[in-house]
Amino acid sequence: MNIELVKSKLHNVSVTEANLNYVGSITIDEDLMDAANIIENEKVQVVNNNNGERIETYVIRGERGSGVICLNGAAARKVAVGDVVIIITYCSMEVEEAKQFKPTFIFPDTATNLLV
Repeated sequence: MNIELVKSKLHNVSVTEANLNYVGSITIDEDLMDAANIIENEKVQVVNNNNGERIETYVIRGERGSGVICLNGAAARKVAVGDVVIIITYCSMEVEEAKQFKPTFIFPDTATNLLV
Protein backbone atom coordinates (compact mmCIF):
# COMPACT_ATOMS: atom_id res chain seq x y z
CA MET A 1 0.00 0.00 0.00
CA ASN A 2 1.23 3.52 -0.81
CA ILE A 3 0.47 6.65 1.16
CA GLU A 4 0.90 10.31 0.24
CA LEU A 5 3.12 12.56 2.31
CA VAL A 6 4.85 15.91 2.14
CA LYS A 7 7.96 15.76 -0.05
CA SER A 8 9.05 19.39 0.33
CA LYS A 9 7.90 22.83 1.35
CA LEU A 10 8.88 26.43 0.68
CA HIS A 11 7.58 28.06 3.83
CA ASN A 12 6.42 31.70 3.86
CA VAL A 13 7.60 33.12 0.55
CA SER A 14 6.16 36.38 -0.77
CA VAL A 15 4.30 36.64 -4.05
CA THR A 16 6.33 38.97 -6.30
CA GLU A 17 4.03 38.90 -9.34
CA ALA A 18 0.55 37.84 -10.46
CA ASN A 19 0.23 37.46 -14.23
CA LEU A 20 -3.35 36.85 -15.36
CA ASN A 21 -2.46 36.82 -19.07
CA TYR A 22 -0.38 33.66 -18.96
CA VAL A 23 -1.37 30.10 -19.78
CA GLY A 24 -1.05 29.00 -16.14
CA SER A 25 1.26 27.73 -13.41
CA ILE A 26 3.56 29.21 -10.79
CA THR A 27 7.00 30.59 -11.60
CA ILE A 28 9.57 29.90 -8.87
CA ASP A 29 13.18 31.10 -8.59
CA GLU A 30 15.39 28.19 -9.68
CA ASP A 31 17.51 28.51 -6.51
CA LEU A 32 14.39 27.94 -4.41
CA MET A 33 13.36 25.01 -6.62
CA ASP A 34 16.76 23.38 -6.15
CA ALA A 35 16.77 23.95 -2.39
CA ALA A 36 13.29 22.45 -2.00
CA ASN A 37 13.90 19.58 -4.43
CA ILE A 38 11.15 20.80 -6.79
CA ILE A 39 11.43 20.11 -10.51
CA GLU A 40 9.93 21.94 -13.46
CA ASN A 41 6.35 20.83 -14.26
CA GLU A 42 5.92 19.25 -10.81
CA LYS A 43 2.48 19.59 -9.28
CA VAL A 44 2.38 21.85 -6.22
CA GLN A 45 -0.15 23.10 -3.74
CA VAL A 46 0.01 26.81 -2.95
CA VAL A 47 -1.51 27.93 0.35
CA ASN A 48 -2.12 31.67 0.71
CA ASN A 49 -1.62 32.77 4.33
CA ASN A 50 -3.31 36.12 3.65
CA ASN A 51 -6.68 34.89 2.38
CA GLY A 52 -6.80 31.12 2.95
CA GLU A 53 -6.91 30.20 -0.75
CA ARG A 54 -5.45 26.83 -1.75
CA ILE A 55 -4.38 26.34 -5.35
CA GLU A 56 -3.01 23.33 -7.21
CA THR A 57 -0.85 24.05 -10.22
CA TYR A 58 2.49 23.14 -11.78
CA VAL A 59 5.92 24.77 -11.58
CA ILE A 60 7.87 26.62 -14.24
CA ARG A 61 11.47 27.64 -13.69
CA GLY A 62 12.12 31.28 -12.81
CA GLU A 63 15.33 33.22 -13.09
CA ARG A 64 17.96 31.95 -10.66
CA GLY A 65 18.60 34.36 -7.77
CA SER A 66 15.63 36.56 -8.65
CA GLY A 67 13.39 35.58 -5.73
CA VAL A 68 10.47 35.36 -8.16
CA ILE A 69 7.23 33.78 -6.98
CA CYS A 70 4.65 34.50 -9.69
CA LEU A 71 1.17 33.03 -9.90
CA ASN A 72 0.10 32.83 -13.53
CA GLY A 73 -3.23 32.49 -15.31
CA ALA A 74 -6.40 31.99 -13.28
CA ALA A 75 -4.35 31.49 -10.09
CA ALA A 76 -3.33 35.16 -10.34
CA ARG A 77 -6.86 36.04 -9.17
CA LYS A 78 -6.25 34.16 -5.91
CA VAL A 79 -3.24 36.21 -4.74
CA ALA A 80 -2.01 39.76 -4.45
CA VAL A 81 1.59 40.86 -4.79
CA GLY A 82 3.04 40.75 -1.28
CA ASP A 83 0.86 37.88 -0.07
CA VAL A 84 2.77 35.25 1.88
CA VAL A 85 2.33 31.70 0.60
CA ILE A 86 3.49 28.20 1.38
CA ILE A 87 4.36 25.97 -1.59
CA ILE A 88 4.04 22.24 -0.89
CA THR A 89 4.95 19.16 -2.92
CA TYR A 90 3.78 15.64 -2.15
CA CYS A 91 4.95 12.15 -3.05
CA SER A 92 3.60 8.63 -2.83
CA MET A 93 5.54 5.74 -1.33
CA GLU A 94 5.25 2.48 0.55
CA VAL A 95 4.41 2.82 4.25
CA GLU A 96 7.70 1.36 5.46
CA GLU A 97 9.71 3.68 3.19
CA ALA A 98 7.57 6.62 4.32
CA LYS A 99 8.44 5.94 7.96
CA GLN A 100 12.11 6.66 7.17
CA PHE A 101 11.53 9.53 4.72
CA LYS A 102 12.55 13.07 5.73
CA PRO A 103 10.87 15.90 3.81
CA THR A 104 12.76 19.05 2.83
CA PHE A 105 11.52 22.26 4.48
CA ILE A 106 13.03 25.53 3.25
CA PHE A 107 12.57 28.83 5.09
CA PRO A 108 13.80 31.65 2.81
CA ASP A 109 13.84 35.30 3.85
CA THR A 110 10.19 36.35 3.46
CA ALA A 111 11.08 39.88 2.39
CA THR A 112 13.35 38.84 -0.50
CA ASN A 113 12.56 35.13 -1.05
CA LEU A 114 16.31 34.52 -1.07
CA LEU A 115 17.97 31.68 0.81
CA VAL A 116 19.56 32.69 4.09
